[in-house]
Parts: sequence; C-alpha cells; structure tokens
Amino acid sequence: MHHVSHSEVDKVKPHAVKPAIGGTDLVPAEDLVAAGKALRSKIPRMAHSRWEKHARRADPILMLHVGDAGRLHDLVPMRYGRMLHSPFAFYRGAAAVMACDLSKTPITGIRVQTCGDCHLGNFGGFATPEQNVIFDINDFDETLPGPWEWDLKRLAASFVLAARSYGLTDAQGRDAAVAAARWYRKTMREFTEMHPLQVWHARVTSDDFIAMLPKVERATLRRQIEKAIARSGSEMDFPKLARMVGGHIGIHDAPPLIFHPEVMKVPEFWTFLAKAFASYGETLADDRRMLLDQYRVLDAAIKVVGIGSVGRRCWIALLMSATNEPLFLQFKEAVPSVLEPYAGKSVYAHQGQRVVAGQRLMQPASDSFLGWVSLKTPQGVESQFYVRQLRDAKVKPHVEMFNGEMLSIYGKACGRVLARAHAKTGDQFAISGYLGTCDQFDQALGRFAVDYADQVEKDYAELRAAVKSGRISVHLEQ
Repeated sequence: MHHVSHSEVDKVKPHAVKPAIGGTDLVPAEDLVAAGKALRSKIPRMAHSRWEKHARRADPILMLHVGDAGRLHDLVPMRYGRMLHSPFAFYRGAAAVMACDLSKTPITGIRVQTCGDCHLGNFGGFATPEQNVIFDINDFDETLPGPWEWDLKRLAASFVLAARSYGLTDAQGRDAAVAAARWYRKTMREFTEMHPLQVWHARVTSDDFIAMLPKVERATLRRQIEKAIARSGSEMDFPKLARMVGGHIGIHDAPPLIFHPEVMKVPEFWTFLAKAFASYGETLADDRRMLLDQYRVLDAAIKVVGIGSVGRRCWIALLMSATNEPLFLQFKEAVPSVLEPYAGKSVYAHQGQRVVAGQRLMQPASDSFLGWVSLKTPQGVESQFYVRQLRDAKVKPHVEMFNGEMLSIYGKACGRVLARAHAKTGDQFAISGYLGTCDQFDQALGRFAVDYADQVEKDYAELRAAVKSGRISVHLEQ
C-alpha cells in the first residue's frame, strides 16, 4: 500500500515554506486545500476502512511486557488486573500495541501534534485557570507529532469497545464512531474559514456541550458542573487524602494505591524534595512561580493512577498556604511516547517537557502549575516527570450509563475538540481538503472501528490465556 513520501508531505504542510521576516510568501490556503484533495488519488478515503492484521504482527502480550520496563515491579500485577476487567480496559492500557498497528495503516503524510492515546476516556470537562469549565482532551502522556489519522482511529475504535462493554450494540458503537469522524471533518472545514487567532482561541465550553444534550439530561450535567467548581480540586481531595499524623498534617496511607515509600525514611529526602521543587519552579513562568512560592510542602507520597500508567512513578505532594488552603500537585513520570518508534523522536530531550509542550499546544487552556522536573533519589535513580494539579474541578462523563443517543452526542463533542487540537498546528486546510464534504471518510472510520475492536477482543483473549497459564501475574483490586 502506498505511503506518502517525505517530499510529498512537504508539499502539503503550510510551514514547509519559510517566509522571510515581514514577508508574505506563505502558501495560499486554497493551494493547501487543493494539495490535501490531491492526496485522495494516492490514499483513497475508503482505504481507511480496512484493518488487516499484519503477517508479522508482534505478539501483543510481549509488547505489553516490554512496556513494563522501568515500572515499579510490585505494581505491575495491578496494571494487568485492571486491564483484565474488559476488552475496553485492555485497550486503555495497550496504547503501545495500537501504535504499532497504526504504523501499518494508510496515512496521508500530514502531521499534527497528536494526543497519542486518544480514546474516549481521555476526554472530559475541567476548569481553566479562570474557573470556566470546558470540554477537551485531558491526557497527554503519549503526545507527539504524528499522523492525524492515528488519533482519530484510536478514538473511533474506543466507541465500539465502550459500547460492547456497557451493553450497547455494535451498530450504536459504530454510529458514535462515525459521529466523531463527521464532526471532526465538519469542524476542520469550519476552521478553514477562520483566521489563526480564532482557531487558537476556539473551545468547547460547558454551555456548548450542554446545548448538544437532550433537554432531560441538561439539568443533571449543570448540577454536576456547579458542584465541581464550587470548591477547588485540592479542597475536594483534602478530606480523602490527608489526616493528622503525630500532630502534623500529612497524606493518609491507603496501600496499595497510596503509600509512603521507604526512600522517604532517608534523612536526605527532604533536602532532595526541596531541590526538586526549586528545579520544577524554574520551568514555570514568573507569575506562576510567585504563586507557587506562597505554599510550603508538607508531605509527599506515591499514588497509583490510571490503567496505562500503573507502575509508573507518580508522586503526589501536599502543599499548604499561610491561610491553611491545601494544594495537591502530581509529579507523574514521563517516558518516551509509544508513538516514538513509528513517528520519530521528540525534539525535547526531557520527556516531561515533551508532555507539557504537547498539552499546551493541543489544549485551549492548561493548568497553572504545569511544569516538568528530573528527580534523582538519594539512591541515585533518576526519572523525568511532568507536574500539574492532582485534580482541578474535573467533570468525568459517566459513559457506562450512556444510551446509544448519548454515546453519539459524546462522539460529536470528542470529534470537535480533537479537530480543534489538530488545527492549532495549522494543517486544517490540507486535512479538510482531503476529507472533503461527503461522508466517505466518516463511514470508513466506522468500519475500521468495528474491525479493530474485533482485533482488540482477540488480544484481550490472549491476555486472559496468559494469566490462566501463569505467564502473567495479576492483582485484582476489591
């Protein structure tokens, strides 16, 4: 199958032409649209409907094992226990497997900043620094420049897998996948009529999302949003995560999910932690660093998060202001993106900086405390981390309670914000030219989503067999 060469890619990308300072020799938008349209002769839109298992496809269980390298050994069985819950849970933890599979699928050659792990569970509502709730992508651990199709295909397949997991039909899952692709296409076309600043500041607000819902659902979501922003994320977390220990406020142990590791008993640990915060503060803008300086660190602990991230080092730190207001920060280990073997290395040597830069580029508004740091324990183990608030008024849709109509509405919202995230890199003209105005690509993605969901279920069955044979150890949480 023909893949577009690098020289062909350069003809499409608007930033392939370097204008002189103050010059006007940018490629005209209509030429970029035409170049995108011309790509259909090399990669027909319906070619994206096919999923064919590669003859030398890597063993998915072996790929997962490779991804265990560097994780905290004692937590790896918990990772597999969570993936064992359902094919959709397996999918969420197996981004590396799909990255390899996507590298064998047709691509147009147009590159954007990708999410890298673009499934429906990585979207939701969250508060901006101004405390306005918007709907957007909220996980960027795997972000990297790459083909725009890869994000959209991972998103589409997640709708079919979620539908199967939550008692809906394949037709309903496919309809939601098609809705995501259709709204991605329509939104890209809208952005070709906007100037760059309009695209850059576009966002899906909570009101925009609510307006998409059936009237009966609107009041419930409004109440959920109001409850989320009534208090800051740290104020909500404080009663659950903190307690008095020896007359001092600290983080409450709840093993195996939250615990103070042995390294904290080393006398030099607090000196190490102070240096880490100073180094992290240097990655913040001056105003944000001054804000951070108004808090002092009281405690830190390891916290297990997510499915794909289980076993990666993730610290939470409890800070307190002079007025006794808590702030929880999360230091999450960052390793090379699962896309890197197929899309190329990041321009950032520090993986935490890669995550932060990708998040800032794709989101319309990002966490005030977003930064990065390298941590080296007293034992000499060094890891790279990105830092953000542990939670900031997040509103997580209850996808498990959706009917077919709600799943398609959610698909529309996800497709729209993904298009906005991709368009911020300026490639909306070429992508829109390729996608066109008919639904060929939308229907192709629907077919791909069902076929790839079938592949995921086969991979999931292999995981179950590996557990049964003892090849993989699991810890099943209560």
